[in-house]
Amino acid sequence: MKDDVKPGPVEVGSLNIEAFANNVARLVEGGGKALAAYMKPREAGAMRGGMSDELTDVVKTLGEVAEYWLSDPQRAVALQRHLGKAYLELWGSAVKRMAGESTEPVASPDPKDRRFADPEWSSNQFFDFVKQAYLLSTGWADHLVQHAEGLDPHTRQKAEFYVKQIANAISPSNFVLTNPELFRETVGSSAENLVRGMHMLAEDIEAGGGDLRIRQSDASKFEVGRNLAVSPGKVIFQNELMQLIQYAPSTETVLKRPLLIVPPWINKFYVLDLTPEKSFIKWCVDNGLTVFVISWVNPDARQAEMGFEEYMKLGPIAAIDAIEQATGEKQVNTIGYCVGGTLLAITLAYLAKKSDKRITSATLFTAQVDFTHAGDLKVFVDEEQLKAVEERMKERGYLEGKKMANAFNMLRSNDLIWPYVINNYMLGKAPTPFDLLYWNSDSTRMPAANHAYYLRHCYWENSLTRGRMTIANVKLDLASVKAPIYNLATREDHIAPAKSVFVGSKFFGGPVKYVLAGSGHIAGVVNPPARQKYQYWTGGKAGVGTLENWIAKAKENPGSWWPDWLSWIKEQDGTAAPARAPGGGKLKAIEDAPGSYVKVRD
Repeated sequence: MKDDVKPGPVEVGSLNIEAFANNVARLVEGGGKALAAYMKPREAGAMRGGMSDELTDVVKTLGEVAEYWLSDPQRAVALQRHLGKAYLELWGSAVKRMAGESTEPVASPDPKDRRFADPEWSSNQFFDFVKQAYLLSTGWADHLVQHAEGLDPHTRQKAEFYVKQIANAISPSNFVLTNPELFRETVGSSAENLVRGMHMLAEDIEAGGGDLRIRQSDASKFEVGRNLAVSPGKVIFQNELMQLIQYAPSTETVLKRPLLIVPPWINKFYVLDLTPEKSFIKWCVDNGLTVFVISWVNPDARQAEMGFEEYMKLGPIAAIDAIEQATGEKQVNTIGYCVGGTLLAITLAYLAKKSDKRITSATLFTAQVDFTHAGDLKVFVDEEQLKAVEERMKERGYLEGKKMANAFNMLRSNDLIWPYVINNYMLGKAPTPFDLLYWNSDSTRMPAANHAYYLRHCYWENSLTRGRMTIANVKLDLASVKAPIYNLATREDHIAPAKSVFVGSKFFGGPVKYVLAGSGHIAGVVNPPARQKYQYWTGGKAGVGTLENWIAKAKENPGSWWPDWLSWIKEQDGTAAPARAPGGGKLKAIEDAPGSYVKVRD
């Protein structure tokens, strides 16, 4: 259907009954294949039975909300009256509309809610009624959580999250008979769309080893090293945890002080080197920086006992040693992204106690050191859930990458789950190629000791900023970190909320420049200047007062923050030196970038 043609209602009489019956038979056959793909690994004993731990926590959490409302008969009656009144108003509005009167909607979706963008959600009375009934019901459910007294903050946060996930799952946009676009497509194609969708569903369950791995992009169009992560360079050092890549210069002179990037080990480093047009790494190289990047191993049982100490010593510290051998430079600028930034902050505190001043500046991309306001990921962290995850990781020595991928997708399920369920499995359309979503699906495993330490000591106990974290027998204190810090947050970040990053700024002992970029955890960071998208804010002292007051007084700047950061880097030391070719120093090239570690799939 062309974009300029408005969809009209489909007449059920236009349905080809014979074709429809044939497609229903094919749909049943495809459903059998999907079920077989789901059951095969379970029957073979290759995977655990289900989600009992997760479901138990959902029931327990929502049970606490229900207990508050049902423990008092008057409260329960008032609650039913509240919902009943809303339904009566909706019914009255529907009757008036049936009689030809013009009425205002009882409930309206957020204008940004793309689920209800189809014109028939408003023009067709049936779909409009279903939409409004859904909005009233989910609003009432949210009211239950918000006004349940006596809940501790963590339980309330979990309840809010679970109610949101349930509400997103039962949206009428997710079902053929209650979504006008799906209904039109199903009738118009005699259910051919559902046959195609069931075929893709079976493929995705098989690809997930018995669990659904939703395809978000056309994976056949991408390959790491062919059209992703193609910036020229060499692997010049490697150990059991990482490969160190040195990128080839594109300028005759470079800043004398090299740049080390410590990416997260949750997902892979090439988010900073997707394509030449989007590559932060290439942009740094083209602006005269000697760039080194850690490419973490995709761990298996061999790394099961490697915790934060090993990741620190065999990661950034080993990389700094290697950079000195490769360039002769003892001092480096550093960047840490997400959990890589948390590890970098820990490394800074550790080296400060050792009087090691080789890291002369640190840039943190959407990284948290204080986890008081750590966002929805805290939903998955409490003593019971930690024990369940730790027991699960003991079985193999690691947490499967799909578990972390599912957790991150659930943070934005209306963007990263349900649109693809509708597009792929109901409309029967293959997703379009999208490099960022290909990277998002290229998940990594989490080693047991490392992940358990991160969840328990960071998210649950918040040990670092409370002065309770010890690494390699060294008690860490961020106040001992005197190196200047460029602390970047993004305004719509669900993983490292801007408030969390802002509050974390106050714990460092040296100068901190807090910068707030537009958009979210990835798009706000990977924002090349040439695209002229979004904006960023710079302002007063980091970590002082509230984020809201900081924003009110901050200066809004158009476009990318990258040039601002580059100016800050040059302010630290602008001394130039001849460009350095990878493998030209004491460390010889092992293989071409992006190396082999990054190509290992989960």
